Amino acid sequence: MEEAEELNLKSFLKWAAELGISDSPSTCSTQSDSCLGNTLCVSNFPKAGGRGLAAVRDIKKGELILRVPKGALMTSQNLMMNDVAFSIAVKNHPSLSSTQILAVGLLNEANKGKSSRWWPYLKQFPRSYETLADFGKFEIQALQIDDAIWAAQKASRKAEQEWNEVTQLMHELKLKPQFLALKAWLWASGSISSRTMHIPWDEAGCLCPVGDFFNYAAPEEETSIYEDQGAGKPYFMQENSTLKSETELDSTTRLIDAGYEKDVSSYHFYARRNYRKGDQVLLSYGTYTNLELLQHYGFLLTENPNDKAFIPLEPDMYSLCSWDNESLYIHPDGKPSFALLSTLRFWAVPKTSRKSVVHLVYSGNRLSTESEVVAMRWLITKCRTTLEVLQTTAPEDCRLLNILYKFQDIHKFPEIKEIPPPLASELCAFIEKNKNVVSEGICSMSSVARRSIERWKLAILWRYLYKQILCSCIIHCSAVIYYLGVDR
Repeated sequence: MEEAEELNLKSFLKWAAELGISDSPSTCSTQSDSCLGNTLCVSNFPKAGGRGLAAVRDIKKGELILRVPKGALMTSQNLMMNDVAFSIAVKNHPSLSSTQILAVGLLNEANKGKSSRWWPYLKQFPRSYETLADFGKFEIQALQIDDAIWAAQKASRKAEQEWNEVTQLMHELKLKPQFLALKAWLWASGSISSRTMHIPWDEAGCLCPVGDFFNYAAPEEETSIYEDQGAGKPYFMQENSTLKSETELDSTTRLIDAGYEKDVSSYHFYARRNYRKGDQVLLSYGTYTNLELLQHYGFLLTENPNDKAFIPLEPDMYSLCSWDNESLYIHPDGKPSFALLSTLRFWAVPKTSRKSVVHLVYSGNRLSTESEVVAMRWLITKCRTTLEVLQTTAPEDCRLLNILYKFQDIHKFPEIKEIPPPLASELCAFIEKNKNVVSEGICSMSSVARRSIERWKLAILWRYLYKQILCSCIIHCSAVIYYLGVDR
């Protein structure tokens, strides 16, 4: 950590302690120069989220590890109470959402600089984010999958629309030109999207000093819906097993380990599991797919138990089932969701026989060996055709990521003729986009180009993981067919 950053952090932790933020097990703490040190400390985890919080002692599951008083939370209410001009200006714009108000309030405080009471906290914010709204046209197209491209375009349009809606208010507040720009709005809305926490009185949530240092831990499903708890066999080996749909699963595995507690007027954080001294202490923000993580937080997980891959179905398939489209997906291990599997099973039954088996559709049982094979073969074919129309393969994506990581070390791209045409085409497109900083294959990277590479890497990693799920699905479906004795 650089000396200036370390001084800023020390100043921030002292400021937080003065506001009553504490990691002390007791409500009375004699420590005044830092809000941390009793249970947690700020540490760096290069391969696990970057800056985060580490345990300074052994911590037990369920233990209170951090408390943040209501007065230390940055909320729209708090900002308006402490700035009359901001409060009056906001009341003249009743059509703005609570999220827009908080984002403008954040920019208003940043505009004040050192005179803002939040200045020590604001200096801890990243200068930029990598959420989907921040993606440019090149990075959006690099996602390759139509659903992801559409989500990124929608996020970008939404951010620009909201910026246009708040421009008049920002001018009334006399913000400096740099805080009126779309770039500043993306920073503010990115801060709200990735750092706020739920509070019951404001849909926008709150910005929680120190509490937003926790890195993300994905909640995991304790038991696969594809396993019979008694026999422990895969679903396709069960003759008469009944499966639960995702909506029927026990939701206790999706606990949020932090929340505002009204009786003590504080935000409390609890240990989600046992931690040993030195471990990174993590927080579950909720259940998200990788695309949702990218959209709201600007990162994704290479191993995300809650990820989903969606594939287009035949038009008549949608009319056969009562599930919404969000339920029709493939799990990270390649197995179809309960809803998708049931839909495919029913579709695979001849039309003349569907009436006689409709009552079995929701049971989770195989309807017949023949329909099971038809369903599995359809899924294999759909996954293969989906993969075939994409510009690159999963191994090529992996190679491109390695090229980019190597480039960041030596600041030189390989010779175009040395790499496969699809990768060369994408690499040339990036160089063309950033031609002002590229000379003879060596890049003197501007901050704009560096950010573009980070977003590009995220797009490549997302599409690589998507393709891996489809490849796993092909393997899984082939195993089902083999078990049924069809291809032996």
